[in-house]
Amino acid sequence: MLTALSMSFAGEVTLCVFLLIVGILLIVKGGDWFVESASKIAELSGIPQFIIGATVVSLGTTLPELITSAIGAAQGTEAGIAMAIGNAVGSVNANIGIIMAVSLLFMPHAFDKKAYLFKGCTMILSIIILFLMCLKGYLNAYLSIILLVVFLIFLAENIIVGRKEYYKAKVDDNGLKPASLEDGETAEADAPVDAELAKKAKSKIVIKSVIMFLIGAAFIVGGAQHLVKYGTQLAGYMKIPERVIAITIVAIGTSLPELVTTVTSIIKKKHDLSIGNIIGANVIDICMILPICAMITGGTLPVAAKSLYIDIPFCIGFTLLAILPALITKKFTRAQGGVILATYVAYMVVSIVPIGL
Repeated sequence: MLTALSMSFAGEVTLCVFLLIVGILLIVKGGDWFVESASKIAELSGIPQFIIGATVVSLGTTLPELITSAIGAAQGTEAGIAMAIGNAVGSVNANIGIIMAVSLLFMPHAFDKKAYLFKGCTMILSIIILFLMCLKGYLNAYLSIILLVVFLIFLAENIIVGRKEYYKAKVDDNGLKPASLEDGETAEADAPVDAELAKKAKSKIVIKSVIMFLIGAAFIVGGAQHLVKYGTQLAGYMKIPERVIAITIVAIGTSLPELVTTVTSIIKKKHDLSIGNIIGANVIDICMILPICAMITGGTLPVAAKSLYIDIPFCIGFTLLAILPALITKKFTRAQGGVILATYVAYMVVSIVPIGL
């Protein structure tokens, strides 16, 4: 009898883990299709590439965290809210503690201080504002509008900088390569073509992109629902707090788009893309996701003591470790990456070991 019950329990846990992995895979693939198709639609509509990069791509890579946290908050249960907060803050910690740390270990580099100063300071400011707002044990939706304003300022700065770089590139070309041509293209692209055929080809691309956009969005939503539902179930089966599942499996799972971007950047040796994507994703996670979750819950988002005194303080620590040394020395180093990774291991130990909070 006991053996049969044990086998049944093991089967339920295995199925739960499998469906959790399915949710993560749906999010990763859906995020890839969503960003790619949204970028193509924006490009075909005539929106400049720099605006696409500053808005569609940066927002697209954080969409899994947004949807997952929003679904958790919408449940209105203690488990759902723990999943929402743990995922949002846990994703920031995973982005820095794992993804950025790995990036620095494999690809330390010098950088232009002016390029990172505003973004880095915005990230530090946003997490400190979040901590101060949560000191009463909840996040007020009305006060969290301040965080949304910070997000809009960050987005505007991205667009302004992108615009300057776009026109600077045009000047650097000295008129030899039109700004509309990508690398590898030639002036033959301007050769006369049949207008009707070109129109049909463009229509096909738009239709395909819209379909992939909708499928990608559906995959992200479906995957997020899997993460919240089966993450909560797994926590119940294993007698693990929902917050721990949220800051580990769920947070790392929803951070996979940033991980894929970072690995690709390491392979292609594009270090600025890697670190820039992580910083941008973190600002969006802090300044957009939790305020939206607070609004979904009806005005206030309860913040558990462990989230307030463990997750968010560690988040502040990770942010300071990631930004301050680099701004002082004007370079990212392997030692910095090692310290950040070691701190993340300490954070996992503190989070998993039961303490009286």
